[in-house]
Amino acid sequence: MAMFKDDNHLWKSTCDVFEDEHLPGTAAPWTGIYACQECNHEIASNEGDPLPPAHHHRHPAPEAIRWKLIVYADQRAK
Repeated sequence: MAMFKDDNHLWKSTCDVFEDEHLPGTAAPWTGIYACQECNHEIASNEGDPLPPAHHHRHPAPEAIRWKLIVYADQRAK
């Protein structure tokens, strides 16, 4: 599970992009932390980079692997 110390850097969102599930090997639509919906393994990915393939780590049902964005990293200059 992703952790944080300073809650000045994170806030809760109701944006629909956190509901979308993505297939292994497809391009990450956003930069951030993604969780495998099969086993909860987390990875960091940059927008446009491929999400890990199904054989990235062991799964009882690799065909069920879907990645879901859990933390969005806003890279726009402030």
